[in-house]
Amino acid sequence: MSIIGRGREATGAADGAVEVIRATAVADRRTKLLVTRLKPGQAAVISHADIDEVSANSLVARRPRLVINCQPSITGRYRCPGPRILLDHAVPVLDSVGDHLMDWCRDGDEVEVDAASGWVWCGGRRFGPGLWLDRLRVEEGYRLADANLGSELEKFVINTLEYALKERHMILGGVSVPDIGVDIKGRQCLIAIRGANYLEDLEAVNSYIREARPTLIAVDGGADALIDRGFIPDIIIGDMDSVSDRALRCGAALVAHAYADGRSPGAERLKQAGLPHHVISCPGTSEDVAMLMAYQAGASLIVAVGSHSNMRDFLEKGRPGMGSTFLVRLLVGSILVDARGASQLYRSRLSPLAVLWIVLAACVPLAVLWRLSSPLASMARLVWLRLRLALGLI
Repeated sequence: MSIIGRGREATGAADGAVEVIRATAVADRRTKLLVTRLKPGQAAVISHADIDEVSANSLVARRPRLVINCQPSITGRYRCPGPRILLDHAVPVLDSVGDHLMDWCRDGDEVEVDAASGWVWCGGRRFGPGLWLDRLRVEEGYRLADANLGSELEKFVINTLEYALKERHMILGGVSVPDIGVDIKGRQCLIAIRGANYLEDLEAVNSYIREARPTLIAVDGGADALIDRGFIPDIIIGDMDSVSDRALRCGAALVAHAYADGRSPGAERLKQAGLPHHVISCPGTSEDVAMLMAYQAGASLIVAVGSHSNMRDFLEKGRPGMGSTFLVRLLVGSILVDARGASQLYRSRLSPLAVLWIVLAACVPLAVLWRLSSPLASMARLVWLRLRLALGLI
């Protein structure tokens, strides 16, 4: 069944021929902010070229009526997994509507989509037309990405080296880390980052966290993932754009990441909320800063969950290179354990035959007890008699 067909049926028409899909809109240019407000049955209006894995899974979890993307969900620049995830979970996606919709659409507006033509109405204006995302378009985008891989990789390597040369003194020379009141020296640290499969990987290291009790450092939205699993982060660091107010008030030491030019969006949010915090100025990503901070504070081991460490990760983040991350990993590599993908290492599966043998093994001691204990045998016969009476067999 096509995406359009699903959309028509979801309107509730008896014959499946209704052309218009209606829903309440939630609009934001930043998908990770939009999903914090999106409710089931609403329309997610985004402007997100090349939808990444984390964003797609976040949208799926919110169960939207449909996704209206002002940009193409896959451009062919690289193999972004988001569009395929949305299709696999039967989320209708109307693509390439045009960015002018974002200038007009606001949270709470009603949007109407003509399922056949792809035109979108919002606030009395018409936008589009968009194109329904389907598997044919996704596969075509992947073929284009495969053809462009060589040139994209070349550009990425050149940019990485250029950034590394510019940032080497600031990174390798260390960053100025304030006293945040958390003793890390000689302790193991776990850094939770909102990356691919980070929720599954956190589940995989659950036993390690409970037994080793490492210092928990959360990067932005990683704080909510820790709290949802019953762990309270000791430190939260980042731009503070994808972390909830609940997490910010959990008692963790708050560290706002400031860029080399002094800008710190996270510090502004924390000031407005009246929350005490510290600021660390450093180029690169917030997870780079978290690793540097743990390393300089004397951590004996750094376990990174959900970290970004490859070309696709950085293309998803919109960064042309990974210069700072390359340098940081060179510096801390001797004590760094990257737990990304830990959930994929081994998945235990019990076969039906194994389950049968377990049940039979459990029956053996019960049978022995029944034969050796006359009261137990009498009780068993009584239960069997009552069962036969209830079934009308006597």
